[in-house]
Amino acid sequence: MISKVACVLSSCCYICKRCDGSAWHAVSPNRNTPAPCAPSPPAMVKTFQAYLPQCHRTYSCIHCRAHLANHDELISKSFQGSQGRAYLFNSVVNVGCGPAEERVLLTGLHAVADIYCECCKTTLGWKYEHAFESSQKYKEGKFIIELAHMIKENGWD
Repeated sequence: MISKVACVLSSCCYICKRCDGSAWHAVSPNRNTPAPCAPSPPAMVKTFQAYLPQCHRTYSCIHCRAHLANHDELISKSFQGSQGRAYLFNSVVNVGCGPAEERVLLTGLHAVADIYCECCKTTLGWKYEHAFESSQKYKEGKFIIELAHMIKENGWD
């Protein structure tokens, strides 16, 4: 089976499901004669985002509605961001991470990296890279998202 995919070269291309998925087939305008397997185009741009299951309560970016986190990944609602209240999550999706830097926060010195929405590039909060105090080590690898940048979706009453 062959599935249609957008091509960087602006011509009709198909990913070959007969191969290992790494080959592309250019198709002639009459769509009857596919070309032989060719290597994937070198400069493919990521044009998709991760979607969380529809059956779970989720948090999304308020600016573009990209999914950010599943409610099951929520650790705490009692955090403070730079723009007000924030939630601490175990894991998030559709976010990019900036460079880590040391900041003095309410709970002491931490190495944090700002996180932003991959879709609209809005800064959402930060990721805790390193906690310098032993009582704060539980935050390492966790994510803060400010309430000002997210909305609840799917099954909230």
